[in-house]
Amino acid sequence: MSLLLMAWREIGRHLELPEVLRCLLPDLRNQLGAGMVLLQRLDVPGGRIETAACAPAMESSTPGGRPPPSPQIVADLASWCRRGQLVHGLDAVRQFELDPLLPPCDESRDLLVAGLHQSGEQDESNEPHPGAMVLLRGDTGAFTAEQVAIVRELVEPFAAGLHNDYRLRELKTLREAAEAENRALLTRLGRKTVSDTIVGAEAGLAAVMERVQLVARSDAPVLILGETGTGKEVVARAIHARSKRSQGPMIRVNCGAIPPELVDSELFGHERGSFTGATATRMGWFERADGGTLFLDEIGELPPAAQVRLLRVLQDGTFERVGGQTTLTVNVRVVAATHSDLHLLAGQRMFRQDLWYRISVFPIHLPPLRDRVQDIPALATHFALKAAKRLGLPPALPTPQDMRSLTVYNWPGNVRELASVIERAAILGDGRRLEVAKALGIGQPTPLPTGSTTPSIPPAAESPPLTLDSMAARHIEAALRASHGRIEGPFGAAKALGINPQTLRSRMRKLAINWRQFRT
Repeated sequence: MSLLLMAWREIGRHLELPEVLRCLLPDLRNQLGAGMVLLQRLDVPGGRIETAACAPAMESSTPGGRPPPSPQIVADLASWCRRGQLVHGLDAVRQFELDPLLPPCDESRDLLVAGLHQSGEQDESNEPHPGAMVLLRGDTGAFTAEQVAIVRELVEPFAAGLHNDYRLRELKTLREAAEAENRALLTRLGRKTVSDTIVGAEAGLAAVMERVQLVARSDAPVLILGETGTGKEVVARAIHARSKRSQGPMIRVNCGAIPPELVDSELFGHERGSFTGATATRMGWFERADGGTLFLDEIGELPPAAQVRLLRVLQDGTFERVGGQTTLTVNVRVVAATHSDLHLLAGQRMFRQDLWYRISVFPIHLPPLRDRVQDIPALATHFALKAAKRLGLPPALPTPQDMRSLTVYNWPGNVRELASVIERAAILGDGRRLEVAKALGIGQPTPLPTGSTTPSIPPAAESPPLTLDSMAARHIEAALRASHGRIEGPFGAAKALGINPQTLRSRMRKLAINWRQFRT
């Protein structure tokens, strides 16, 4: 069997380059007289020379024991490697200034240096990781012309092996990053696995979990309805964990947090140069969720133009990147969520009716926390233990009096507000107890945040008693007037009112308040 065929065979058998060289070294010695084979990778963006594989292994990973070369030297070496040239002998190596590629060696030994690059993968001038193959004789003899010709043939399989090795390392890095992100997310959620039991699954959420079990195994789109803070993302992840896509990605996109001009790029990706600032091709959320589940939170916030393109993806699974001309196909299960009345918005032509029909194949309604009071003790205990772990405090559980206070409260912010109250109570109690009454503000006024950078809110004028909604509307309008219609940021109405911007938007929609009229 020829050496070229053996090289392709070993590269096809083994993903790790050191294993490839270990298997090939006996044949390289027999047919070429090689005593050492070294594969170098040039990291042009990082300005480094990395040893991808060496047989036999070197004690030092720095070629020649020299100080690291400058980024400019690495760039010059990379340019030479991309040309796929081969030089023979130490004089030729020094002529082309290739010394940084060499290992510690006896200058009396003959050597060959060949540039490696993956042709056809991308423009050679932009290839960020070309490489080089260095062969040293195992004796004082010289490489013959026939042996040099054989090495020229080996350039292509070793270039392919070097490219595959780089892609393998890249995938490992991405996997490690994804696993770290997953662990961090589970830590923030206070859970060990994605499939942990949902608090209230056997009580207030029993009907919800029955519907989750019914729809999880299918690929039907799911629309989760419920007020802000009811746990729509938790239910979406439960659907994914119980589906046949559970081993695939689960990606959450907050549609309300994406600027309208960037929606297409975020969802569908863009090609390099498609707009100002698009310096590289970018995969959108649909491509990243291929084979898994895409959770579109606050889908009612999508602008009309994006709704049209979303409908096409849901119908046939195809789309084009921004600035692209190639139709891409994905296999994605969409789970959407909203706290808005999409059916009403569709009737008012503020949300596309055809998209409404498409995403509401299987709606799941999440009850507010005030309608599932029986879950509050279990939730409060769960959040108390979670807060203690997160804050590094001794565990402190709610007392019976705390539970009575928690169960009579209205919880406009639902489960999310309960979690915040319990964490605040743990901080106020400093590990000795939970100060639930203080955290809820029972028996004491709750002042609004003040400061030189926060716009003040004019007091309401004396008037006959009004409904709570009317009072809330007047208060929000005063804040919007003082902030000139600005909702978010240090000078926004949400900051002045001491609430989350998304919560403020929700209340404004409920009270039919148009922030645009306060813009000045």
